[in-house]
Amino acid sequence: MFIFIFQAIWLFIDDFAGKGLDIGIISKFFVYMMPSLTEKVLPLTVLLSSILTFGSFAENYEFAAMKASGISLQRSMLVLIIFVTLLGGVTFYFANSVIPASEQKIYNMRKNIAKVKPAAAIEEGVFSDFEGMSIKVDSKHGEKDRFLNNVIIHRKSATQVNTTVTKAKTGELISSEDSELIQLVLRDGHHYEDLTVKNGRDKLKYPFIKGEFEIYRMNIEAPQIGGEDLEADGGVSTDKMKSVGRLTKDIDSLRKDNLKIVHAFSKNISHRAGAFPVIKVDTAKTNIDKKLVAIDSTNLLRQPNNIETKVTNDSINNITDVVELYDEWQKVQLYSSAKNTVTNILSSIKGKREELDKRYEIYNRHILSLHKKYALALSCIILFFVGAPLGAIIRKGGIGLPLVIAVLLFLVYYFLGVFAENYAKQSNIHPILGAWLSTIIMLPLSIFLTKRATADKGMINFGNAFDYIKKLFRKKKEIKVT
Repeated sequence: MFIFIFQAIWLFIDDFAGKGLDIGIISKFFVYMMPSLTEKVLPLTVLLSSILTFGSFAENYEFAAMKASGISLQRSMLVLIIFVTLLGGVTFYFANSVIPASEQKIYNMRKNIAKVKPAAAIEEGVFSDFEGMSIKVDSKHGEKDRFLNNVIIHRKSATQVNTTVTKAKTGELISSEDSELIQLVLRDGHHYEDLTVKNGRDKLKYPFIKGEFEIYRMNIEAPQIGGEDLEADGGVSTDKMKSVGRLTKDIDSLRKDNLKIVHAFSKNISHRAGAFPVIKVDTAKTNIDKKLVAIDSTNLLRQPNNIETKVTNDSINNITDVVELYDEWQKVQLYSSAKNTVTNILSSIKGKREELDKRYEIYNRHILSLHKKYALALSCIILFFVGAPLGAIIRKGGIGLPLVIAVLLFLVYYFLGVFAENYAKQSNIHPILGAWLSTIIMLPLSIFLTKRATADKGMINFGNAFDYIKKLFRKKKEIKVT
């Protein structure tokens, strides 16, 4: 846990460094971070401790004494098997209850730091998003970094076009615990704004607004957060913040919503393309038509033989024949209209695909989070059956070879899980497989090692393997000679 906490410090150093946050807030953040790190720490801990324990037993000939007394490896592992099984159950409860709550706390703290301490959201020397604006300052100073130097502010219109620029030599952020507003006071600056007009002639007359100011006050609305409450709930809930029951309901609702959107979009495209018409057949009318056809056929049979009946076939067999019915200038219009229609449909499909990719990624994340809770509990049991027999086989205890082997096995387990999870989010593999892949791969290894340790056999003997290969070559030579 100590090692992974240090890794988290490096990951979140940009969120806290130089933003006037006291050590208590930062410490509380990393305390909330610890439960979410359990997903990485606990499997490694079980693997390492089992290798160290059973490696030490084997190195000190404890297993030899047990076997001489008639105690098998399974019997010596029985108490630990029960303990690890209970640990798996506790881990599932922890993943279902504690980790979602800690994820909620972490999210709220990161989100509310910028609201409680406005200057914390503004970094020096780069543009930062601040309550709907893009703001850049050269430096900050004073109490809680409230005073700003060389302020540049960009604001976009409703169409996401940068139309307003404000520059000032100095600025000050004024906030109060009792007020819902944050006031940004700018001094000695300029203001520039492009005008949006409907008529092109008006654009030539009034292209922009430009002004100077000594003091310019901007009131920015901030959510109600009582004092320094960095843990206030913002009402946002991601997949990692949900329990099994909530995830199951949300997965079902997300699946139905996605299918509705796909069907509605498919129907819209079909109508726009003029394809796949839905024809409702009137059964009553069809029966009447069949009777009329039967009557006509009987009348034809009753007619004299000298009356000839001419039947002409339809000359239009495909789309090309239809186009040939028009003149050349009409053909050009038809092809141009068809090309524009296809281009518009492809553009719509491309835009909708990006939206659906995001929606299905959220859907896949929910499935991943649901099955990772079960996979985490089972991985503790499986990794125990990897580490315990492996320690008995290598017969080495202490911090050394067992630590190296445990770290290597864990890296394989961890990176397989990371790659599978990333592929599952992008729908390259099924999310259930992405959650279980690393655990499934470790399962055959645990069975193999347990069998080898039970039979008191070592790892694969490469010398025996080479001897076997040599025997095969000798047999081939003997066959050739005979």
